[in-house]
Amino acid sequence: MNILLLGKDGQVGRELQRTLLPLGRLTALGRKGADLGDLAHLQNLLQTHHPGIIVNAAAYTAVDRAETDADTAYRINAEAVQVLADHAWRSGALLVHYSTDYVFDGTKAQPYLETDETRPQNVYGRSKLAGEAAILESRCAALVLRTSWVFSSQGNNFVKTMLRLARERDGLSIVDDQTGAPTSAELIADVTALAIAAWRKEIIASGLYHLTAAGSTTWYGLARHVLQRAQDNGAKLRTGPDGLRPIGTAEYPLPAPRPKNSCLDTSKLSTALGLQLPDWTAHANRAVDQLTGGDSR
Repeated sequence: MNILLLGKDGQVGRELQRTLLPLGRLTALGRKGADLGDLAHLQNLLQTHHPGIIVNAAAYTAVDRAETDADTAYRINAEAVQVLADHAWRSGALLVHYSTDYVFDGTKAQPYLETDETRPQNVYGRSKLAGEAAILESRCAALVLRTSWVFSSQGNNFVKTMLRLARERDGLSIVDDQTGAPTSAELIADVTALAIAAWRKEIIASGLYHLTAAGSTTWYGLARHVLQRAQDNGAKLRTGPDGLRPIGTAEYPLPAPRPKNSCLDTSKLSTALGLQLPDWTAHANRAVDQLTGGDSR
């Protein structure tokens, strides 16, 4: 079966190239080969490759820039996704697509279920929600996977930023009133491959699922964990875990509002696949070890 991966150069896309390869004939394209901002080009691409499975790991993810660049965010996160969904419906292909915790407003005290009301507070979240709707309303075969706080040892992400800043600065202030589940691109890619295999065997149904690591923390808690692990690995840091100062969101204003609670309930996916998702610390340790030369424990 032909598998078309879009967004191969992103954090998740890089890991998907590893996990999708055993499942079929994989064509992996980045922005140069598949610009989701060019809808006509995207349609031609789909007709050329005739994929039986489309995995869309490409997205407009500049959350703050989206506040003043809404047209581009919607074109990539919603209109291009509509093109993918329409093609999947017509051709009978499976569409795998990733969404975000930012479709919620973050006011719920418990982890969000797939059935909870969505109320995105920023343009990025609204554009991703529009992409979800395009897929679900198209009636194509699809696995829509919402995730959160993605990191890896490659690309741009919070874990790498913390390590860089800790080497450069004497002290850091980190937001401590936003809670979520840091989730590695490695885990997302591994579970995606399992979900595709399960869908082929009719073990899992098309639909919307939450996919994050288990457990939760704040950005401050994640930063402390990362710097402690790096320090234990012998990394040379100007700021260690005790040099971090917890602050509230109001002390670090950004153009796009963030949800206070980004925790997603993953029981639907875990039950469908019969798996237990690992605690976020396991993959965080792996990423820090890869970046600082330590051994995974």
